[in-house]
Amino acid sequence: MTSLLMLEAEQAAATLSSSQPGRKAVISREDIVQAALKLVGPHRSVSTLSLREVAREAGIAPNSFYRQFRDMDELAVTLIDMAGKSLREIIGEARLRASHGNSVVRSAVQAFIEQLRSDDRLLHILLREGTVGSDAFKHAVDRQLLFFEEELRLDLIRLAEVNQTGLYEPALTAKAITRLVFAMGSTAMDLPHDKLPELTEQLIVMVRMIITGTQTLAVTGSPDH
Repeated sequence: MTSLLMLEAEQAAATLSSSQPGRKAVISREDIVQAALKLVGPHRSVSTLSLREVAREAGIAPNSFYRQFRDMDELAVTLIDMAGKSLREIIGEARLRASHGNSVVRSAVQAFIEQLRSDDRLLHILLREGTVGSDAFKHAVDRQLLFFEEELRLDLIRLAEVNQTGLYEPALTAKAITRLVFAMGSTAMDLPHDKLPELTEQLIVMVRMIITGTQTLAVTGSPDH
C-alpha cells in the first residue's frame, strides 16, 4: 500500500512538473550537459556556473539536477572528459591524413587551431579549466593532457622509425609539445580570428624546433648540466 501511494505521488509530481511552463518532466544527463555548454564560452568558465543557472537553462527544478550529477564538479569533469575525447578524435583523424613528419605536425596543429576558430565550446572548456578551475577541474584537464601525451609519444616513435631519425626521451618530447600547444591555445582563445593564421605558423615552427632538438639529442646524447 505504501509503495502504491509513493508511486502515485511521483506520478502526480511528474504531471505537475510537466504542466509548469519551461519545466521538463524527464531530464537526461545530455540535457544538462547541453544546457551547460550553452552558458560557457571563451570568456565564461564552467567554474563560474551555478547549479540553479544550469537547471534554469535546462528547464528543470534544481533538485532534478541531482538525479543525474552528484554536484557541479561532476558535471564540469564530465564536460572536460568529453572535450578531451572530442579533440583527440579530431587530431587523430588529422594525423592519419598526413603521410610524413612535417605534414603530421602541420595537420595536427591546423586541426587544433581550426577548432578554436570554430568556437568549439568543449575545447574552450579544456583550455580554460586547466588555468582557472578548481583542483578537481585541473586534475581532470591534466588527465586529458596525459592521454594526448601518450598518443603523441607513440606517434613520435612510429615516425622516427619510418623516417629513420633518432628520438631522445619520447615521453618528455611528447610532453613538451603537448604543453606548448595547449599553452598557446589558451592564449589564442583571446585573439581575434584574423590573428590565428600567424599564430598557427608560429606554433608549427615551435613544434618542429622541439622535434629537431630531440632528433639532435638522440645523436649527441644528454646535454651537459
